[in-house]
This record gives sequence, C-alpha cells and structure tokens, in this order.
Amino acid sequence: MSPRRLYEEELKQLQESVEEMGMGVRATYARLFSALQQQKESVIEEIITSDQSTHTLQRRIEGSCLNLITKQQPIARDLRQVSASLKVVTDISRIGDQCSDIAELVKRMHFKDLQEFSAHIPQMIEETGKQLTEAINAFVDRNAESAQHVVTGDDTVDDLFNQVKNDVIAHLRSEAKDPDDCIDVMMFAKYLEKIGDHAVNIANWAIFQETGEVDHIRLL
Repeated sequence: MSPRRLYEEELKQLQESVEEMGMGVRATYARLFSALQQQKESVIEEIITSDQSTHTLQRRIEGSCLNLITKQQPIARDLRQVSASLKVVTDISRIGDQCSDIAELVKRMHFKDLQEFSAHIPQMIEETGKQLTEAINAFVDRNAESAQHVVTGDDTVDDLFNQVKNDVIAHLRSEAKDPDDCIDVMMFAKYLEKIGDHAVNIANWAIFQETGEVDHIRLL
C-alpha cells in the first residue's frame, strides 16, 4: 500500500472510530432513559459499570490523532479533521460519564417519578437527546449547517433547566417534597444541561472541521 493510500486509510479509520464512540454514547443515552421509563434496574446497573469501553476507545482515538499529526503531518482540511477529532472525543467521553452519573441518581432515588418534581423533565430529556444526536451526526457527516443548528438551539435546553430549577425550588419552599430528593432532581437536570453543553461543543468542532473557525474566530 502506497504512503498516500495508507494515510487516507488512517483518516478513514479515525472518522469511523469517532462515529463508533459517538453512536455508542448516544445509544447509552437512549438506553438510560428507556430503562428509567421501564424501571429496568439491570440496565441501570450496566450503564453505571460500562464506562471503561468508552474511555478505552477515547485513548485509541487520541493515539491515532497524535500519530497522524507527528508522523503524517496533515495539512489544511485533514489537519482540521484530526485536531477536531482529538478535541471532540473528550466531550463524547464526558457525556458517557454524565449518563453514568444520572444512572447513579436514578438508582439512589429508586425510580421515583421525576414528573412529580417538574413536568418539564421529559421535554428536557427529549431535547437534550435531540441535541446530542444532531451534534454527533453533524460531526460525522461533516455538516456545518446542521452543527450551527445545534449551537443556536442551545437556549432550549437551558430554558428547560431553568424551568425545572424553579419547579424544584417551589417544592422546597412549600416543603412538599423531601429535600434530598429535590437535590437529586436538580443534579439530574444539571447533568442533562451539561450533556447539552457538550453537544454544543461537538457541534462547534464540527464547524471548525469544515471552516477552521470556532466562535467566528479563525484558528486554522
């Protein structure tokens, strides 16, 4: 295999590995909230303990990126792909961590009905999942337009978080709910907000991958 063909193959493998990692975390997100709805404790336990495979894949991708940068010396578009991949795997890994953290909360709360604390939680789960899926697809498909849609849609998740927060505060003030449960629900919503933030980061790196810009600042 010629050096150029080998280089192109390594870039293709890098893209496939990032897609594998992103789709894996997206599947974990979907399984988490399906298990919450169906009260499947065994699935929750799996999510709590299954983080290692994501971190292993992250390290493999990081190694591939560093190998391409140091040995192949990619330029322009290819360098943007490698640099963006090196960044985006951190956000994907953090999302996996936060799914595990949410699973821990679900277990601790014994599958309490979260809508009793805020009617906005189901919508927040749905909107965050949409943001995550669209961001990962935009990065893998190199679609800067879809990525921009994720960035501009970030306010939706933030607004829902504020509504959940206000609902929980109202329960605390009225002493209608156990304070410990209220704190857990706030943490639950905060983890969702963080997942939304990481989705925006992924979208920003998708834009950088195509344009060389982050937040309208030219980097490469």
